[in-house]
Amino acid sequence: MGSTAKSRLVFISHSGEDTWVARQIAREVQSRGATPFLDEADTEIGAEFEEEILAFLQKADELLVLITPWAFERPYVWAEIGAAWLRRIPIVVVLYGVAVHDFQARPNAPVFLKKRDMIRLNDIDRYLDQIGPRALAEEGDNG
Repeated sequence: MGSTAKSRLVFISHSGEDTWVARQIAREVQSRGATPFLDEADTEIGAEFEEEILAFLQKADELLVLITPWAFERPYVWAEIGAAWLRRIPIVVVLYGVAVHDFQARPNAPVFLKKRDMIRLNDIDRYLDQIGPRALAEEGDNG
């Protein structure tokens, strides 16, 4: 992106077990003109991991959270969701290996997420088709 316009920033929250899937999502997000952030790919070795995550979450325009059976056990996923919720940025829930009713039945799943529309990974093109126009609108607003 040779422009100096700010690109739409998408924080991708995921568990370590889901890194490969998260990378594929990040690649697709980037191909639509937005800038993805993956904690493992976008933090420097030896850097203050939590500080970099917090810094990007402060700038992010939206959070995409990949909910899988492993994500339920990762405290960072829940912390990242909470930070996005406090900032009132959009939170996109993508389910992979978890049914909507199973997610909603989890006692540790935040109530505010249980009421949202969620998409299955196989339907992520619906989200990707929307992120492109949002990224372009953002560039137009800043350009």
